[in-house]
Amino acid sequence: MAALPLASMLEIPSLAAAAEKPAAEKPAADKPWQQKVRRVGQLNFTEHDPVALNVEEWADYFKSIHADAVFISITGIIAYYPTNVPFHHRSKFLGDRDLFGECVAAARKRNIRVVGRMSPDLNFEDALQAHPEWSMRDKEGNALHSAEEHRLFRTCMFSTYMTDYIPAVMREVNAKYEVDCFYTNGWPPLGNLPVCYCAVCKNLPPPGTPAYWEKFNERVFFLWKMYDGIAKEKKPTSFFFANLGGGVHGGPNLAELGAFCSWFQADNQGRGGEDAPIWGCSMQGRVCNAVLDGKIAANVTGAYSTGPIRWRNASKSAAEATMWLCETQASGMVPYWHFVGGEKGLGEDRRWQTIGRTYFDWSAQHDQHFENKKTVANIGVVFGQRTQLFYQHANDVPMRQYMDGMYYALLEGRFFFDLIHEDRLQPERLSKYTAIILPNTALLSDQQCEQLRAYVEGGGSLLATFETSMYDEHNVRRTEFGLADVFGIHAAGPVIGTRGNAFYGRIERQHPILEGFHDTDWLPGAEYRLPVAPVENPVLTVVPGFVAYPPELAYPPQSHTNEPAVVLREQGKSRLAYFPGDIERTMWASGHTDLSQLLQNTIRWVSGGETPVSVNGDGLMECIAWETEAGFAIHVLNYTNPNTHRGWMRTNYPMGPQKVRMRIPEGRKVSRVQLLRSGHDIPFKVSERQIEFTIPSVNDYEVAALFST
Repeated sequence: MAALPLASMLEIPSLAAAAEKPAAEKPAADKPWQQKVRRVGQLNFTEHDPVALNVEEWADYFKSIHADAVFISITGIIAYYPTNVPFHHRSKFLGDRDLFGECVAAARKRNIRVVGRMSPDLNFEDALQAHPEWSMRDKEGNALHSAEEHRLFRTCMFSTYMTDYIPAVMREVNAKYEVDCFYTNGWPPLGNLPVCYCAVCKNLPPPGTPAYWEKFNERVFFLWKMYDGIAKEKKPTSFFFANLGGGVHGGPNLAELGAFCSWFQADNQGRGGEDAPIWGCSMQGRVCNAVLDGKIAANVTGAYSTGPIRWRNASKSAAEATMWLCETQASGMVPYWHFVGGEKGLGEDRRWQTIGRTYFDWSAQHDQHFENKKTVANIGVVFGQRTQLFYQHANDVPMRQYMDGMYYALLEGRFFFDLIHEDRLQPERLSKYTAIILPNTALLSDQQCEQLRAYVEGGGSLLATFETSMYDEHNVRRTEFGLADVFGIHAAGPVIGTRGNAFYGRIERQHPILEGFHDTDWLPGAEYRLPVAPVENPVLTVVPGFVAYPPELAYPPQSHTNEPAVVLREQGKSRLAYFPGDIERTMWASGHTDLSQLLQNTIRWVSGGETPVSVNGDGLMECIAWETEAGFAIHVLNYTNPNTHRGWMRTNYPMGPQKVRMRIPEGRKVSRVQLLRSGHDIPFKVSERQIEFTIPSVNDYEVAALFST
């Protein structure tokens, strides 16, 4: 096959215009088949599975958990069918067997949709010898290999491997088998951008820059649409989709991708880092909701032992795996259950099968309450994808800490919020929110600043922190905030760090953001701050940081300044708050409760103190509310657990009564409130368009389903 010239690969028109308006809602009967998928399963084949796997047992298991679709490995690295594509290595255990074909037939016999799973990211040395141009290269020109299996080299997405080899595999599968769609694992990369110096890539802009990201996005979109066209050569209902995920730190431009992808595959299988919080899956779901306009997103829950140390053939704790599934459901994604094969096909460790069956049996009883139409929320939180990818703090502070800190404060305050992509700030999208939060959204274009300015002029409120709008979309630092006029602020110097004691905020006058603070004149500030010019009548002023040791010198040489530690402003109906410090990141890194309380108070102030739903009671939880096909659903996830911030949940610690109040839209009536996990109805009362009821307790997860007409 002839490779397309690089120029044609890269000249892809922007899809941003297509993302400006939400897609019109389709009747259920008109929805494509993937929109009706409610549960997904996968056994990730190993090379040994052709002699180990009992296909009927495999298919019966996924039928027993009510899976609507299964992923079956094709794959691209090791073939599980008798392929004729050069360099598509047949499993050394395949013999005369066609494992892929047998599994496709078994799934279709049980009315389960089939997703053909490919892996275009790696291949073997013989392919490298024949096609050296297929490999990623380091600066010295050496081929890059897999970190774990050196026999495999890493393929370059800008090479003809992606335009010759992968299409050949797809067309061969299309000719031989009845698959419903195609999927690529391992591409595009999750959470970071590739660094390659092959003959093609060294002529692209430097890796890790916004200019490179533009070419990366063009290439991703070009290949995605090429593969989608190949999938449709078999039948028009087929399509292609690819590996996504990474939460707010995704690789491709999610706003543009969301405009045309048919399925968002959130490969967020479990907690990865040593200090990853439990709500990572919910955050991913909120990201999907921000860019998809109701199209399907499925999140892969790894039943195996995910984490910084992995055992891919051993089950993780039931409490941890189940919470990940619950978060998937609560945040609007489709639960997807995944394990890796082994010596006995379905694996020597069979505990994962019971965990999945227990959860999916419950889920299948309540599908109507997971048919989501739209969220019920009054606060929007911007996630700046460019900031996540390109902004560099002087001390290489992990970017995820900014969103983790703000997210934690939102959970502790029990706010109902959505995430908003920076490229989707059009007025019709922002109009549902009374307040928008910008957690250190450093990179904002002039157009995005103008959209936020228009939002404020229309009566909306903003809260921003640290270096928000100090950089343009190309990561070029401005001399002044892009939103300086909106917040009434002016940059007064470079970022200042700490000398031991971080800075403090001196209380100058009382204000609602200081509610609950008594018997103190100082509050913690933040580890880093960007000084701003003095303002009139400040609420908090900066006490500059000073040494922490020796204690004899732990006092401020300058205890009074006119530098504001927060800038508050009211403009008509709008309330505006700006923190010069990285308060949310400092709160996350330190765990300081004062900083969380200050953030919660400020969020409450800018949003006017009103919320469409309130849930009051003890415990740490995440609350997400949806309008559904049946009425409304209020999801309550119980994070009250010693392992919320690290490791795995080992068991659950039930929360006591939670009092719920929700504002009912005009013209709607609620006839019944059912607790889906508990499995029973509960009493409620309605007065002045408010419904009130009490959830007696929450073990791991509860869903209050409101039947409404």
